[in-house]
Amino acid sequence: MALFRSRTATGAGVLATLLLVLVFGNQIFTEWVDRHSDGSTVWGFFLRMLAWPRWWITPRDDSGAAARELLANDLRALLLILFVALVLSVAAKTVAGGAGAVVVGWAALIFAAALAAFTTTFILASPTMLSALQGATGASGYGLWVGWIVGIAVAAGKKAG
Repeated sequence: MALFRSRTATGAGVLATLLLVLVFGNQIFTEWVDRHSDGSTVWGFFLRMLAWPRWWITPRDDSGAAARELLANDLRALLLILFVALVLSVAAKTVAGGAGAVVVGWAALIFAAALAAFTTTFILASPTMLSALQGATGASGYGLWVGWIVGIAVAAGKKAG
């Protein structure tokens, strides 16, 4: 019975992460955010955070750097979902539900985003350890400001199980 509950919570967290990536990370939405939002406002800041795990269908131009950026962005989005699944599959078993499940889901997105960004930085042209650490730092901000959505989904999944 406890194993079934952790699978339900993990599935809910992964589904929430998948939806966040599909809806807010697609090329149409991210290009719209880049053109129409102001990062110096609260609303613009939040929209840019939502658009962080970008995935694209086509590169922005025909250069090799754009192709590497496309690969890194797409892989980052996939790794984000995979790492959330891994963290939740281990951690969701230990939490009974409620606020603890929200924190576990929230933390899963923070850690998964940082690890996905760190890993994929090395695909880009001229990667350095410093750029990988800076990428992980920025990505953990995504988890901090958006992770509560995954946390709520994990808590709801725990309750359903």
